[in-house]
Amino acid sequence: MSKDKPSIPKGTRDFGPATVVKRNYIFSVIRSTFEKFGFLPLETPAMENLSVLTGKYGDEGDQLIFKILNSGDFLSKVSGQDIEQGYKPLTRKISEKALRYDLTVPFARYVVMNRNDIAFPFKRYQIQPVWRADRPQRGRYREFFQCDADVVGTNSLLCEAEIILMMDEVLSTLGLDDFTIKFNHRGLLAGIAEAIGANGREADLCVAIDKLDKIGQDAVNQELLQKGFTEDAISNLQPVFALTGDIADLLPQLDILLRNSAEGQRGLQDIRGMLSYLESFTVQKAKIQLDVTLARGLSYYTGCIFEVKVNNVQMGSISGGGRYDNLTGMFGLPGVSGVGFSFGVDRIFDVLEELNLFPQESQTITQVLISNFDEASMRYSLPVLQALRAAGISTELYPEAAKLKKQMAYADQKRIPYVLLIGSEEMESGNLNLRNMRTGSQQSLPLADILQQLQK
Repeated sequence: MSKDKPSIPKGTRDFGPATVVKRNYIFSVIRSTFEKFGFLPLETPAMENLSVLTGKYGDEGDQLIFKILNSGDFLSKVSGQDIEQGYKPLTRKISEKALRYDLTVPFARYVVMNRNDIAFPFKRYQIQPVWRADRPQRGRYREFFQCDADVVGTNSLLCEAEIILMMDEVLSTLGLDDFTIKFNHRGLLAGIAEAIGANGREADLCVAIDKLDKIGQDAVNQELLQKGFTEDAISNLQPVFALTGDIADLLPQLDILLRNSAEGQRGLQDIRGMLSYLESFTVQKAKIQLDVTLARGLSYYTGCIFEVKVNNVQMGSISGGGRYDNLTGMFGLPGVSGVGFSFGVDRIFDVLEELNLFPQESQTITQVLISNFDEASMRYSLPVLQALRAAGISTELYPEAAKLKKQMAYADQKRIPYVLLIGSEEMESGNLNLRNMRTGSQQSLPLADILQQLQK
């Protein structure tokens, strides 16, 4: 009888303890930053009703939704009117649920369902996995975590400025020093569509130019041609791709290009408003860039949009987001504006790993290992173990008597920085032997002094 080797689905991964410890370090930096800016935690189910997700991500996004087959002989009722038209009272349905594609749409659904219990503006952060039926490749997985922060119930452009500040603070704290926060405005893209003679086609324009970095300018032009854009419109678009310079250079050029577009002027006004708030703060490491070709293909964005790229690593964007004015309206609550962004933890992890930026302390859980030579030393060590843990020091006692070499190898493998050696001499004198695994130095100290030193 043959047995298949165990495996996991493509695009998913197991995470061993060493990896989880590093991921938790990233989560802790993100979580503390979100909370510093006043965001509250929220969790939503892994599954959503398919109707909640469909139509929120554009045609291409909808194709990547992981639908869940109804299990068993699942039947659903049909209305009396349907019966009159010849349908049977019960009909089979293949799928009515799906794994969540992102955290923003479930958040909008939550806001609508709990509108009477929420104090607006409502600021929430959410750290949970999402699923996409995408082709797996480096930096792109079918199951991955997102870390979202959104605020709904205000139009204030201070929120956009604080998104840039949070992106900058998290990535700077993680040790990155060469990254760019790119921003644009969907109003500018609508104005560009108008200016090139493709009025009302901004959605198709955004989907195409969102791929500019991946497929190049010629392929984008070809896709626009296939979508029905005229050759004149595509020709008029080429100078837009050539726009260069810093923010101060670009804004006057865009003023001229979009002088006859109300949507374009709205976008420029919002950008200037956001930048005026940003001037009151100090940006740590980020380079801030206005990129008029930044589109972010998700169909629900209506205002400023953001994306973060690490410049010294070959990797896609590690963060992105934007303002959406109509998302809750799709669920019956119109007129509630929101803005938010998400960190892609899996990509951030790969970047930190490649650049060797995980600090040593972020890879350690146990601070002290107490040795175990025999039954007598083990019994003596139990109150010591209790005292160390009571002092807030993560400690474990090797569970069985073993040779010192084996116990030291265990400490090395787990990156435990200290080993407390307790043998017959230590039990007799009361001075315990504390070994620093990084330097190899040892100190013979009473327990009180060891506690004081480790707590520092």
